[in-house]
Amino acid sequence: MRTIILASQSPRRKQLLEWAEVPFRIEVAATDEDFPPGLPPEEVAIHIARNKALAVQQRVDPGEIIVAADTIVVLNNNIIGKPVHREEAITILMALSGEKHRVITGVVIMKDDKETAFADVTEVQFHDLTEAQITFYVDKYKPYDKAGAYAIQEWIGVVGIRSVNGDFYNVMGLPVSRVVRSLASFS
Repeated sequence: MRTIILASQSPRRKQLLEWAEVPFRIEVAATDEDFPPGLPPEEVAIHIARNKALAVQQRVDPGEIIVAADTIVVLNNNIIGKPVHREEAITILMALSGEKHRVITGVVIMKDDKETAFADVTEVQFHDLTEAQITFYVDKYKPYDKAGAYAIQEWIGVVGIRSVNGDFYNVMGLPVSRVVRSLASFS
């Protein structure tokens, strides 16, 4: 497989591609994460990922394969973003406690004018969490760069998640097996 460009600073996406032994290098460009009102959540994640891919495409040589992704958390049809501060992280996790939510990762793979885009959806159910558990997690792990204010591979995922229906790695930020299969058509 030829070297691809990962249009992401996420250490989790980097780790997942390394585990899959996909050769890549990282290239990022600043993009906003705004989206048109009324888009379904799956389309929101794809829209943001596409903007990341297009921004990077302008900075690299023609013929490069770019992989961009964006992960969102959806609870009761409301998109939950990344918390700005401690209190917001606690509020988000209190809302997720005992509830089932969807983690949606939009992926865009592009090479010149060719594009593959998809959204992968995983349902996650939390146990009921105490306020003490939530504040412990937020204070120790500071999940301010994570959609939904948590990382499944950290303490809260180990002790707080009741079930996962779908791709576990999607919750980490990249449905890596689907990405690898999709990359086959770009060689």
